Amino acid sequence: MNGEGCETLQRVNEKLVYMWGYLPGALPQRTPLLTPVQVRVPPSCYSWKDVSGGGCGFAMAISEPGKLITWGSTDDLGQSYVTSGKHGEIPEPFPLPSEVSIVKAASGWAHCVAATDCGEVYTWGWKECIPSGKIFGEPLTGVSPEKDVQGRQSPFLTEQVSRHSQVSKSTRGTVSSGEESTKRRKVSSAKQTAETPSSGDDILTAMPCLVTLNPGVRIASVAAGGRHTLALSDIGQVWGWGYGGEGQLGLGSRIRMCGQGSTDDELSPICVSSLLGIRIDGVAAGLWHTVCTSADGDVYAFGGNQFGQLGTGDDQAETLPRLLDCPSLENINVKTVSCGARHTALVTDNGKVFCWGWNKYGQLGLGDIIDRNVPSEVTIEGCVAKNVACGWWHTLLLAESPT
Repeated sequence: MNGEGCETLQRVNEKLVYMWGYLPGALPQRTPLLTPVQVRVPPSCYSWKDVSGGGCGFAMAISEPGKLITWGSTDDLGQSYVTSGKHGEIPEPFPLPSEVSIVKAASGWAHCVAATDCGEVYTWGWKECIPSGKIFGEPLTGVSPEKDVQGRQSPFLTEQVSRHSQVSKSTRGTVSSGEESTKRRKVSSAKQTAETPSSGDDILTAMPCLVTLNPGVRIASVAAGGRHTLALSDIGQVWGWGYGGEGQLGLGSRIRMCGQGSTDDELSPICVSSLLGIRIDGVAAGLWHTVCTSADGDVYAFGGNQFGQLGTGDDQAETLPRLLDCPSLENINVKTVSCGARHTALVTDNGKVFCWGWNKYGQLGLGDIIDRNVPSEVTIEGCVAKNVACGWWHTLLLAESPT
């Protein structure tokens, strides 16, 4: 999997994937990668197409034929072993149905979600993150339909996708979800359950679920939080499911968010008024921070900043979006941004990549384990950066070989 001995005969504009940081199962020596290392595409998958945000201990990318590629799980005692498809050092296709072509994917603490080219959504992992839908058989032994779990309730499933949905208007779309299975929850109890590693069927399953949505709904993109999922349809609707005891789903229950000038709870989606008049093209969120990119190529950051993940030059939290005005980004237009748990990465329109924030496991790719509070360029010779995706302790980069 590493770059040593890799062939240098790259085709023109061939897409490459690089990784750095900590992926225990992908690194037999169990030590972090402090600088970028090239990842080999599986022979049957031809070439890379995109990179996706990985979870705790595993990475995800998409191959050109639309196969979801996973690697880096540890052993059969950890949640990453199940949610990555039990793949370790060698990147391998996750066993979804053979006819499925993936266009977007994301993962949370212990669940994954993937959108197909025909607008369907598959999800698997921690059972409390799996909504109503059709469950497929154990992926390693086949993918024939096994059972339908429409209407299933679970003790930690706060919101669940259904055909009878509540609708809450937001400034740019619709948040849709089923009725709350429980009006009030004890967050600490759910958190304790969620953070107990187990590979047993009582908590985790590797069986993908084809999510049941309203007829005609086509999902274009997906995002995963720690224990919940959001999906964006091709007409601007936002669907949410999973654990929502802290209001993550934006349906009027409890939510914790920054960017409003205070740290008061918000119970439904609200416009970040200080960004009105600025066309925002991209948004990424970590554990406690949010980063936005504008159509003008600027970067705005707000939220927690304990490790310098906002890139403002200090460790002061920001309750209002702050424009990053630093020498390293001067005269540079930002194309895309991604957030890990406590670090941030971006790609510029001229093919450079910058990282900052928490660096305990080398997830900044700068050759050391020193945190950074300003964007710092990651040096990768002989390629042009195209997209970046942060995991919990690692970073993936999609790049192109030179023309």
